[in-house]
Amino acid sequence: MKVTISRKAHFNAAHRLYRKDWSFEKNDSVFGKCNSPNFHGHNYDLTVSVTGAIDPETGYVMDIKELSDLIYQEVEVPFDHKNLNLDVPEFENLNPTAENIVVVIWNKLRQKINPDFDLEVVLYETPRNFVTYRGE
Repeated sequence: MKVTISRKAHFNAAHRLYRKDWSFEKNDSVFGKCNSPNFHGHNYDLTVSVTGAIDPETGYVMDIKELSDLIYQEVEVPFDHKNLNLDVPEFENLNPTAENIVVVIWNKLRQKINPDFDLEVVLYETPRNFVTYRGE
């Protein structure tokens, strides 16, 4: 019997969608206003879901407090109120699109969560724009 537990989190961050190997004109053509040299910000919402068997001793799939602490340490501390392009090493050479951000978050969490469990991360860049990654 498998069950999915989920935890929501939130962080605010600035970024610029920009490729260093492209001209300003090409970046502007592809990324539009998201290419602003002065950056722009989002209020990101995050849902992390872990699926696995219920432990017969605890009744948990995973202690939700442990999941909350992992999200705080691996996502909120390094990303919240940061400029993703300038302050977060994972994006030094990686364009911080929502797609790339969700994969980075998934990879950071995957290392800390039991490999027997399935992991899904949903990242909302806006209430209407979101991406989902399951490690596939």
